Amino acid sequence: MDRRQLLTALAALPVAAQVPESGAKKLRLRAGLVAYSYRAQLAAKTLTYEDLIHRISDWGLDGLDCTVYWFPDTSDTFLASLRKTAFKNGVQIYNAGVRVRLAQPTAELQKAEFENIKKWVDVTEKIGASHMRVFGGAIPEGATEQQAIGWAVEVMKRGAEYAGTRGVTIGVEDDGGLTTAAAPTIEIAKRTDSPWAGINADSGNLRDHGYAQFETMLPYATSVHLKPIISGADGKKEKADWSRLLALLGKSGYKGYVGLEYEGNSADDEVPGYAQELRRLVRQVSL
Repeated sequence: MDRRQLLTALAALPVAAQVPESGAKKLRLRAGLVAYSYRAQLAAKTLTYEDLIHRISDWGLDGLDCTVYWFPDTSDTFLASLRKTAFKNGVQIYNAGVRVRLAQPTAELQKAEFENIKKWVDVTEKIGASHMRVFGGAIPEGATEQQAIGWAVEVMKRGAEYAGTRGVTIGVEDDGGLTTAAAPTIEIAKRTDSPWAGINADSGNLRDHGYAQFETMLPYATSVHLKPIISGADGKKEKADWSRLLALLGKSGYKGYVGLEYEGNSADDEVPGYAQELRRLVRQVSL
């Protein structure tokens, strides 16, 4: 085949098979689903975690953020079975959401919460996840925000040190109480100062200026939640522009999972459509 024939053959190839232009930078994102989206069904036992894994696989999503609140138990038998189900269905359990509240005002309570972290880090490792999300918790009565941040950092530091021995990263989520806003959430992550600690950045939990606050957390983001709604500058909820949020992720250099979290009351009706949209958008911008 001479040069002219080769060029003619290359021109006939489908566009998708040709090398992208050098300026078209692709992101490294993966689409997931947060189990909390089906909290009512999991709590009522009308849906199991295995059922959820099958749905994620059928929808073409990549992973599960496995909110653990409704585990039937934490036996090795159950955890190994769950991990196997995920593997056989091509789904990565990448995150575990656990009931940890970092801001504890006494040494005794801080030690108890650290032991709670240790327990759930071990569970996280056993289901094959490399990330665990925790919460700041309420600001204890009579305490200032700065005091609560200091207490949260103390627990987070110890937790991250232990988690690192298991290859698990801990992300504190912006989600009410102490971490209602981006600023204190960022301060906890920065002061923890550990390669095994960061932020589980949730776009829908911020009370106002949702896009701007979300963007400030992204340099510290270790996992991400996208919700169908977001707060505007005035605090009113509005439909989230996921393309805009994904662009912010790209600008920040974030790589990893983006999990759909649905907090409405019609998960069976609405989540499949949202999942399809997230999958489409993530694949559109990703390698």
